[in-house]
Amino acid sequence: MVINIKAFGICKDWLGGREITLDFEGATVQRLRSALIQRYPQMSQLPSLLIAVNREYADDQTTLKATDEVALIPPVSGG
Repeated sequence: MVINIKAFGICKDWLGGREITLDFEGATVQRLRSALIQRYPQMSQLPSLLIAVNREYADDQTTLKATDEVALIPPVSGG
């Protein structure tokens, strides 16, 4: 399955751009997370990374479709 992914924050730097396309086998957010870590090992540094599907936060069991809009949202801190 081919998924279009929007990346924010440090994820954008690690993935080499704000939007990428990832071809992976699997249909859940958990499998996407695993595919991202396999392709971009530094992603394992963000265990609290949030993934949104169609502008709503998704849990690891959420099923993905090729038409979904997926966003990677790293933790945010400020002061």
